[in-house]
Amino acid sequence: MMSAIEIPENQVVPIDDVAQQVHGLRILFVNVYSISHSDGSWTLVDTGLPLCESKIRAWAEARFGRPPNAIVLTHRHFDHAGSTKELSDRWQVPVLAHPLEFPYLTGRDEYPAPNMGAGGGLMTLLSPFYPRGPLDLGMRLHALPPGDASGHMSAKLPDWEIWHTPGHTPGHISLFRRADKTLLAGDAFCTTKPESFFEAALAQEPELHGPPAYFTWDWNRARESVAKLAELAPTIVAPGHGKPLASAAVPGELRSLAANFDAIAIPQNRQQI
Repeated sequence: MMSAIEIPENQVVPIDDVAQQVHGLRILFVNVYSISHSDGSWTLVDTGLPLCESKIRAWAEARFGRPPNAIVLTHRHFDHAGSTKELSDRWQVPVLAHPLEFPYLTGRDEYPAPNMGAGGGLMTLLSPFYPRGPLDLGMRLHALPPGDASGHMSAKLPDWEIWHTPGHTPGHISLFRRADKTLLAGDAFCTTKPESFFEAALAQEPELHGPPAYFTWDWNRARESVAKLAELAPTIVAPGHGKPLASAAVPGELRSLAANFDAIAIPQNRQQI
């Protein structure tokens, strides 16, 4: 059984300079990203943990000096959308998400309870305490294009394809820029062991892993999503958890993750949540 796809350290790129017009900010164990556009606007991708509004605003003010044109959410989980309401209200900007995430963003539903037996690690142990309740974004919430095999684009994200990559959650999305093959993967896969973010952050060893197992909703769809992203052959990868990577070897490593997904990503006590 394979535990991960090992990545040479020389493929790691600084999170504050991932690719042209793409910059990131690491907040504890999760990453948020900014995408700049040719018209001078920019878009925020994910909002990190709860209570991170001031940190993200200070970062954005220092880099851009103005609010984004929108906030795009890869999914609703607490560590990716935790400061969305505060930031969108402060900036008075729309929040874009896949329609299948709307039940969790309109105050209607909460995510299922985590799989406590998934993969071990401190994050799994603490998972029952993570917020799962719905977030109500009200009129600020808008639907992204649904996504299909060719990818869709949004007016707020010129040059970027929106790919529906379900599995970790029903409406999970990833963003792909075909011009330079840059992929913002969200939690479709990680470059650190997702059940042990805190421990992995100390080790600083980049590896390709599947999505965080304790919160993954449908393993069959998660496998299909990684295979779909591997077909795009990205050479720059910016995940929600772990270090960004850039190398001509990345497409082959992602294909290896897709080919060995069951052995690497799916816990022995596989559970659909």
